[in-house]
Amino acid sequence: MLDDDKIIDLYFSRMEIAIAETRKKYGGRLFTVARNILFNKEDAEECVNDTLMKAWQHIPPKRPEMLGAYLSKIVRNLSINALQAKKAAKRGGDEVNLLLGELTECIASPHTPENTHEANEVTNALNMFLAKQEKTARVAFVLRYFHGESINNICTRFNMGESKVKSILFRTRKKLRTHLEKEGIAI
Repeated sequence: MLDDDKIIDLYFSRMEIAIAETRKKYGGRLFTVARNILFNKEDAEECVNDTLMKAWQHIPPKRPEMLGAYLSKIVRNLSINALQAKKAAKRGGDEVNLLLGELTECIASPHTPENTHEANEVTNALNMFLAKQEKTARVAFVLRYFHGESINNICTRFNMGESKVKSILFRTRKKLRTHLEKEGIAI
C-alpha cells in the first residue's frame, strides 16, 4: 500500500490510479464514517464516491498534510449534508442529531461565509486541545464526534462500561468548553 505522500503525488500528476490507491487505503474508514451518520449502505457508498471525486477536484492545488483526516472531514461533511437533504427521521437520524447536540454546548454550528475565519480558529483550538488530552479521551472524542461511533462501539473498543465512556466524553466536552473560552472563542 502506498504512503500518503506518494498518493498525493499521483493526484498532482493527475494519474487516475490515485483514486484507486486512495480507495484501497482509506475506503473502509470513509465508508464507516458515512455509514455511522447515514445508517444506509447505498448512501454511504455514494458519499465515499463523492469524497473521492472531491479529492480529485481539489488535489491539486491543495496538498493535505494528513490525507486520512482530510478525506474523513470531506466524507463526514458530505454525509451530514446528505442526511439533512433527506430531512429524514429514519433509523439513526436521531443519533446524528444527538451527536451534534452534545457538542453544541462547546461549539456553535452556523456555517456562513462570515464565520469561515472563526471556524478556522475553532479548528485550530480544537486540535490544540485534543493534542493535550490523554490518548483514551482523545480517541473516544474523535470516534464519537468525528466518526459518529456509538457509545457501545467505543465501550467495546476500550473494554469499558457505558458510564465510564459517557463520563470521559462529558469531562472532555467540559474541558473543551473551558479551553475555548480561554482562547477567546465565543460559545
